[in-house]
Amino acid sequence: DMGVMQMEATGRPDGLRPEGHDTYYDYLLSLAFEEGPSFELDGERCMEIDREFMQFYHRRICWMALREFRSAMADAEHSLALMDFSSAHAPEDQWAALHEQYRPFVIFHHTQAAALAEVDALNPERAVAAIDTGLSRMQAVFDRQEMEDEFEEDELVAKLREMKEALANHYEIEPPLTEQLAEAIAHEQYERAAELRDRIARRSKRKV
Repeated sequence: DMGVMQMEATGRPDGLRPEGHDTYYDYLLSLAFEEGPSFELDGERCMEIDREFMQFYHRRICWMALREFRSAMADAEHSLALMDFSSAHAPEDQWAALHEQYRPFVIFHHTQAAALAEVDALNPERAVAAIDTGLSRMQAVFDRQEMEDEFEEDELVAKLREMKEALANHYEIEPPLTEQLAEAIAHEQYERAAELRDRIARRSKRKV
């Protein structure tokens, strides 16, 4: 709807180099080192952080549409690092919360891109593992924000689980033995649970 979007493929999407640095985040890191304990985020710095968040979000969406998944992962990692830094130095909790509310969404994009990159590389098992890692990261965020009860109902969590199930079914990937064991116990399939425990024990001995 906004017409053609033009962005640089590396560094900041707008091509600017804040004080000679690749990104504003890199510039802030140098300032924090130089200024030491006196470093703080004033209104202008907060505004530039918001600008960089938005630019990297737009480019991340474009990378996903272009199926450039590794690039989408890199931009998501940049956003998460900038979020860590800005939250740590936030002038007020409310400003930090405005960004932190999007952390699960950025992790979702990173996880989705990581899984699809592995599928493109013909590594479906690694794709499933990438989704498991992403789900663990998202759960940690919900736990830290004391929103544990909302994790199971979250739409992004549901989408990742659907993606994992679709991959597992399509490529006929069995769940890890520990996951199968937990499911067997949950369904009171005790004979199968005992068999799975034996398989896990034998595998552990081989690793030793």
